[in-house]
Amino acid sequence: MPPVRGPNRSARGFFPTEKTLSLDGGARIIRKRGGKRTGTVPAKFLSCREAFFTQRFVSMNSKVLIALPVYNEASHVEGVLEGVLRYCPEVLVVDDGSTDRTPGILARRKDIYLIRHPHNLGYGAALRTAFRFAIRQGYETLITIDCDGQHEPHRIPEFIAARRPEIDMVSGSRYLRPFPDDKPAPPDRRRINRIITAQLNRLLGLGITDAFCGFKAYRVESLRQLRITETGYAMPLEVWVQAARLGWKIVELPVPRIYLEEKRSFGGALDDPATRLKVYRQVLSRLLADYPPDRRQLAGQSPEPICGPRTAQDLGGSIAVPERASCFVTF
Repeated sequence: MPPVRGPNRSARGFFPTEKTLSLDGGARIIRKRGGKRTGTVPAKFLSCREAFFTQRFVSMNSKVLIALPVYNEASHVEGVLEGVLRYCPEVLVVDDGSTDRTPGILARRKDIYLIRHPHNLGYGAALRTAFRFAIRQGYETLITIDCDGQHEPHRIPEFIAARRPEIDMVSGSRYLRPFPDDKPAPPDRRRINRIITAQLNRLLGLGITDAFCGFKAYRVESLRQLRITETGYAMPLEVWVQAARLGWKIVELPVPRIYLEEKRSFGGALDDPATRLKVYRQVLSRLLADYPPDRRQLAGQSPEPICGPRTAQDLGGSIAVPERASCFVTF
């Protein structure tokens, strides 16, 4: 199991010095006492509305974590991170084995938590890692946002406001209502989304409009109930099925429809729309068999079922923490 690398305070307690601590050491994050948090844009650089939401958000929601699953996003990752850090200083990036310039870009940043998978495990696996991290570190709300430019960071405060204490999940929807600058979805994606969303509604009694939007806010305590085994793009179906069976309280929040790379690859056979729809239907069929209409089917599992059989560290992954954290994080 690899060590966790991160900064530690010097003896005087002001300047970080680097130290390595084994994961077995049981360390926890200890925040600096005094001084300002780093990683946010000063309010004077924001609009009045943005400044209000940013200051209120950061001061009142220190238990919020923003997580970004990343795979080969060298052209987008820095811009997205700068936007996200304006609204929350607690940001986790899960690099799912990127092979482009993304690892180098992320390695230079000192204002994020960074977990690297040793190789590409899949979109669902990256989100599962983020879920596990949020649970272990005691956050109250986890917001997931994709790193391809589809999601606007300035909407983060809206997700926080919608994630009231009784709400288990806030799910973004690109089809709940129109926005002036909406772009048309690629026809195959819209068709598949419409078919799968209709199936989820019919089979689970949901009333959602977008099954695949990655912009979400979760109640972290509720994440403990999930058993995530889907490692690829079908992972959201697993969340919907289990959430419905568990009786989660879910709300949808409208978000604009933005496509910067319409021909973006799903990888391998999933680039073929017919194959992708077939895979989603097979996964959904299996999930419905695994989780019949009795929420007790998910009860009595292991204390941390979200983790799955293996973790990033078991596979040789690594973790880095921001300079503002004065100790280390265990994961």
